Amino acid sequence: MAKQVMSKSAPGIILFDGVCNLCNSSVDFIIRRDPKAVFKFASLQSEEGQKLLKEHQLSSSEFDSIVLILGVKHFTKSTAALKIAFYLRFPWNLIYGLIIFPAFIRDFMYNFIARNRYRFFGKKETCRIPTPEERSRFL
Repeated sequence: MAKQVMSKSAPGIILFDGVCNLCNSSVDFIIRRDPKAVFKFASLQSEEGQKLLKEHQLSSSEFDSIVLILGVKHFTKSTAALKIAFYLRFPWNLIYGLIIFPAFIRDFMYNFIARNRYRFFGKKETCRIPTPEERSRFL
């Protein structure tokens, strides 16, 4: 079985819950720490997000996970978050080391936060609108 090698220049698409304050803050965090603009973004609710979810045979109505699309592969929950961290600048890329823990352990905390994200962090009435400087990073 071939081991998947992650390239630091691989383009990726991050799908996020566009009305979730935590998710929007996470997008801001990633943009600031992704100086090579490796990632593009789309909200899960957007037309492009819905199209990508269907292409990857993921639910187009449940928005409880961030989704990372790398080429033909997709990742969700803690695996997506850790793979995103891999591409960020130091020291944030060190978080990727947590990938050694089994997904069911990592996802336990991820699922708890995801279930309570609106209660803990709030919710917007509409999806995030990128600034003019960010527009090229959004699909």
